[in-house]
Amino acid sequence: MSDPTSVIDDLREESEELDRLVAGLSPLRWSLATPAPGWTVAHQIAHLAWTDRSALIAVTDADGFHALVEKALAAPGTFVDEGAEEGAGAPPGELLARWRADRTALEDALRAAPPGARFPWYGPPMSAASMATARLMETWAHGQDVADALGVVRPPTDRLRHVAWLGVRTRDFAFGVHGLTPPADPFRVELRAPSGDLWTYGPEDAEQRVTGSALDFCLLVTQRAHRTGLALHAEGPDADRWLGIAQAFAGPPGGGRPPKGPAS
Repeated sequence: MSDPTSVIDDLREESEELDRLVAGLSPLRWSLATPAPGWTVAHQIAHLAWTDRSALIAVTDADGFHALVEKALAAPGTFVDEGAEEGAGAPPGELLARWRADRTALEDALRAAPPGARFPWYGPPMSAASMATARLMETWAHGQDVADALGVVRPPTDRLRHVAWLGVRTRDFAFGVHGLTPPADPFRVELRAPSGDLWTYGPEDAEQRVTGSALDFCLLVTQRAHRTGLALHAEGPDADRWLGIAQAFAGPPGGGRPPKGPAS
């Protein structure tokens, strides 16, 4: 992923798709509750705007980003929610305009980044491609929360390949954040893309395997759906354990979503 052009293009398309979903909403629908406890549609967009702004500062102003990290360290358990709460209090039109401006500026900054550049982040430093991938993952995941709140089914696209890649790449992180030793051997992951293509990762002869739907894998690693009922299959105890703890996002273990109850 040394050339960030493709993922930056896909990040723009993912953001524009979510923008179209919320742009025409009435103020009442901006206040609809989403599956994230305490977060409305406005909170979801405010969080994306806040994080895109943070990423922009990381790419363009290392000293300014250091100040953001200091604020985060002062309130590690609340700074994300506080950012969303502050943004959600703005009128929807103002919030949407802010998100549009900052994500466009971030796109321009990532495209202009010199090859090999790495930027500070709340975790390890990131390349332009990794930064864009992380932003796409979050945009898609929080967009799923918005879609769920609105009762909208979004057709999946092959932009999910970036989310799937990140989900595979963060396997060892998911084990570590749960206090578990990551497996020594790589897994084989085979996912059926929305287009029908097969996305594969890891050696073909790996004993531990995960197979199934790319969409469902992405829902799992972003913790937007419980494993129960997803079209995913694990072969081997380590692969099975991974599907119970997978997360493609940084930070402490997420609470995930509860299993869906039986249809009434």
